[in-house]
Order: sequence, then structure tokens, then C-alpha cells
Amino acid sequence: MKNTLFPVFLKTENAKFLIIGGGNIGLEKTETLLRQNPDIHLTIVSVSFKEELLQLVADKPNIKTFQKAYEVSDLSGMDYLVIATNNSEENRKIKAEANVAGIKVNAADQPAICDFYLGSIVNKGYLKIAFSTNGKSPVLARRLKEYFNEVIPENIDESITNLNEIRNQHKGDFVSKVNHLNEVTAVLSGKTGIASKKKESIKVIAAFAVGFLLAAILFKLLG
Repeated sequence: MKNTLFPVFLKTENAKFLIIGGGNIGLEKTETLLRQNPDIHLTIVSVSFKEELLQLVADKPNIKTFQKAYEVSDLSGMDYLVIATNNSEENRKIKAEANVAGIKVNAADQPAICDFYLGSIVNKGYLKIAFSTNGKSPVLARRLKEYFNEVIPENIDESITNLNEIRNQHKGDFVSKVNHLNEVTAVLSGKTGIASKKKESIKVIAAFAVGFLLAAILFKLLG
């Protein structure tokens, strides 16, 4: 089966998210969304709440919690829904109701009924990288996130800012601007002789790192 996912980065300032479930999964999904935008508009509905979740959102006026059973009216005005319960049949029912209302759905540990996945995300200032395994192995995506969090320098924003200044100050047309930026960043693409050698070295290191990572996971699972 081909991976037909199309990665997009959503602007969340004006989007409204609903999470159904206030347990461990609800806590994890809430933390994930807050890491990307602390001011995100979020509503959480659950018959019970994990204490850590209540503490996390206690001082955040942009997050509302309702201790009650889910009702279809909870979907009103929402753009995205994250289902964080362990009731598979109920989750399918909620998913169907949300889709009728035009709402996209993510359901924890039920990739078959997801309209989108919440990938593992690397945040380094302006740089953001998301990893997905097409819902097959979230743990591998998380390990890759941890690896790249380590290897990408904290001062990456300096390079991004410098490239943005070059882009803004360029006086040529669109084509010449793109060509100039391609020349400036050629070392990153392996288009030069030295860069090609560096790129091959990085490939070897990356392959070794991924192989070691997979071996470590298997050892953990089988041991």
C-alpha cells in the first residue's frame, strides 16, 4: 500500500479543536496541541478528568473543559476533533457524526478511522519537522523526533533569519530570486563536490542510526 498522506502545516490561531476524553490519551493530545500553539482554542469533553490534565489547563482561558458525556451538540462550531477514548465502537459513531458536520477527525490508536494524524514534531524556532509512519509505528516516529531534536542545532534560527533577509532584499524577479537562494543553499543539497561527500557521510551515519534504533526497539520488545 502506498503512503498517500499529504503533509500540511495548519495555522491554528483561528481553528477550534475538540478533544473527547480526559484520561492519559487526552492529556497526551492536549500537551501535543499546546506545544504547537499555547493559545490554541481547545474544548475538552469527558465524563472524568485526569488530575494532571486539569492542572495543565487550569490557568488557560483559551481551553474549556466540560465534565459530562459526549453529545453530538458538542461538535457545533468545531473544525477538528481528536477522539481520545478506548471505546472503539463509540469512537466510530462519533467519527461518523463529526464527518457529517464537516469536521476532520483523529482517533488515538485507530488509524482506520482517522482523517489526519498527529505526527511526532521537532520544534527548533522557526523550523518545524513532522514525522509520520502512516499510522503504522508511532513509537518509531517519536524516536526519530528525539534523534533530530538532538542533531539540529539550537541556533538554526540564525540561518533561517539570514536566508529570509537575503530573500527580502533581493531585487530580481521570482526566478532570479529562487536561483540565487538555490546557490546560497547548494551545500545543503549536495550539488557541490564537497557537499556530495558530506551528504554521503551523512547518509551512512543516518542509516547506521536508524538501523541501531530499530535493533534497539526489537531487542526491547523481544527481551
